[in-house]
Amino acid sequence: MLTQIKFGTSGWRAVMAEEFTFANVRRAVGGIARYVAGQKPQGARVIVGRDPRFLGETFCSMAAEILEAHGIGPVVVAEAAPTPAFAYAVVQTKADGVINFTASHNPPQYNGIKFSTPDGCPALPEVTKKIEEEIEAGDLEGAASGRKSNGNRSVRESLDVKQGYLKRLGEIVDLNVIRKANLRVCFDPMWGAARGYSDELLRDAGVEVATVHDYRDVLFGGHAPEPDDHLLEELREKMRTTGAQIGIATDGDADRFGIVDADGTFLQPNYVIALLFDYLVESRGWKNGVAKSVATTNLINAIAKARGVELYETPVGFKYIGELIMQDKIAIGGEESAGLSIRHHVPEKDGVLAGLLCCEMVAKRGKPLSEQLKALCNQVGSYYPQRENFRLTPEVKAKFTEKLRSDPRDFCGHKVSEVVRKDGLKLVFEDGSWVCYRLSGTEPVVRVYSEARSEQGVEKLSTAAKQWIFE
Repeated sequence: MLTQIKFGTSGWRAVMAEEFTFANVRRAVGGIARYVAGQKPQGARVIVGRDPRFLGETFCSMAAEILEAHGIGPVVVAEAAPTPAFAYAVVQTKADGVINFTASHNPPQYNGIKFSTPDGCPALPEVTKKIEEEIEAGDLEGAASGRKSNGNRSVRESLDVKQGYLKRLGEIVDLNVIRKANLRVCFDPMWGAARGYSDELLRDAGVEVATVHDYRDVLFGGHAPEPDDHLLEELREKMRTTGAQIGIATDGDADRFGIVDADGTFLQPNYVIALLFDYLVESRGWKNGVAKSVATTNLINAIAKARGVELYETPVGFKYIGELIMQDKIAIGGEESAGLSIRHHVPEKDGVLAGLLCCEMVAKRGKPLSEQLKALCNQVGSYYPQRENFRLTPEVKAKFTEKLRSDPRDFCGHKVSEVVRKDGLKLVFEDGSWVCYRLSGTEPVVRVYSEARSEQGVEKLSTAAKQWIFE
């Protein structure tokens, strides 16, 4: 029986040699090729790229051959590159999509495929549904063997996405402000796709940068290439030895960010997005809107209210924020899972941009991020967001899935003032605190997001949130 290939919020990911096999990659790419050929029967071109994971070059070569067999011109990027660089390139080159072999921040045993549409946006559900249908159709017709499916001839091109993307970042970020402030920066690409991007751009602008993990390691140091607090100790050590005022990090494909303050404190992504939103309104004068996922901090709501900016709350998945960026409805959009982009830029998460904007913000304001956050909370109030994962037995999952369909009016002593079903179940309470439950589509896990106005409040809410799952 063939493995069912499902494209989730950010493509298809699986463990290599288990589900992510050569045969399944052929099926997935064949489905994408059939979809693209259906959209543009003649003259279609698709960019093919990768992050630095094991066998990435092999998968790219395979994908190029399959595209050619379907009469589609492959545009091959030889070197590993950030996901946002592909998003920028597909728009600039007027290509018909991007096949990017990456598992983002997943552990090294994983690989995956992200497909982006010609607008640079992650493929929306209506597109991925059609691709999944084409994969099934290909299985029935035996198209996964790579046989030629039409008579159109294709031309294979090569592409360097780096210089154009860096040039664009140099137009967005005020590098002169960073240089004039004599800001010292440390950068951790986590052995990933942003190697030679953030640091090169800053150095070329005359900024002092020190880098860690600046070489290819397909095992990513033996752990997930995720720029999270507990995995950034070597970045902190480099900051201590160089006297850096900020540490910036990116994940495996550089669509996510991690930010470390001058004293070594990790700033959770919720706060980074909020600070950058406030800074962009202040420095750029942009007040056209702000977007956040349903699981992201209400500190953004408070800033939007104080700044007179329209707020958009989306389901989880950056594709929904990307749509708002393309419509120029927002100055910035972000998700608590460390993804953001801004106006006049790609409709895709950009971890490289996030780190550079944080450097600009520290340089311009002349204060560490923790001081900036404290000042912001003094203006609009304090918010304490938290995220936890809980594994469920099949029995508990079945019972809890049913529970998620209910409309509770009381939650462990909290009066529910609003029930939001934009994505999962979000319960908003009378005091402004909230809890949000989202079941994983790939494993027996429920993700629980909670937020209160005090540290004690979020601890109590976290206990109540867990109790509600298992009671």
